[in-house]
Amino acid sequence: MREQRANSPAPFRFTLDLQSGVPVYRQIIDQVQAGVATGVLEAGHQLPTVRQVAVDLAINPNTVLRAYRELEIRGVLDTQQGTGTFISHRKAKPDNSERERQLEQLVNEFVARAGAGGFTLQDVAEVLFDRYPTLGKRR
Repeated sequence: MREQRANSPAPFRFTLDLQSGVPVYRQIIDQVQAGVATGVLEAGHQLPTVRQVAVDLAINPNTVLRAYRELEIRGVLDTQQGTGTFISHRKAKPDNSERERQLEQLVNEFVARAGAGGFTLQDVAEVLFDRYPTLGKRR
């Protein structure tokens, strides 16, 4: 039973950061994965249709379809023709290369935002080491 009920969660909304340099389909994938990781999106939760996301974000539906298909291949989504796209009940774990890619993306975004704010890598490193003194030590 996957009906929307009065007490069901609000529809998930995607946002885009066109200044990030991250492709739009990747932003959609990352937002779904973050939603699952944080519990905002739970198994059985219905995502907006490809058409609705495309209209809301003013993008090509093929971009949304690409993201949804990749998430389906990873086991994050289940798509049922005529019914919709839902968060899968399967637990998908990213492989090591995907985890490395995600970490690399986070670091790149962080450094780019810090640089745009006028901070140097030295500034960032000093704050990180002050706040997390065990960073420099090997595990």
